[in-house]
Amino acid sequence: MTVAKVIRYRTKPECAEENERLIRQVFAELAEQHPDGIRYAAFRLDDGVSFVHVALVDGEENPLTKSAAFGEFSAGVKDRCAEGPIPADATVVGSYRLPAG
Repeated sequence: MTVAKVIRYRTKPECAEENERLIRQVFAELAEQHPDGIRYAAFRLDDGVSFVHVALVDGEENPLTKSAAFGEFSAGVKDRCAEGPIPADATVVGSYRLPAG
């Protein structure tokens, strides 16, 4: 069964660039390791400080939990945030070629 997760948050202005750098490291690691069972996208909104992550996880275990880069990103995310993170489970109503990178 596929589980959809949506996480949104707003970083402190001085932390937005660092947050994006850490996210890019996660995607670089995913590109190297090609884990099965996940489709994942992260978006930086046009205010420059808000981020939205969408993960579609197939099965019981989220492959991101084994990612060193994701661990580094997650370890300090609350310190970088002015608001959130706010995680939510979601139901996919429709999708076309998501995620795109």
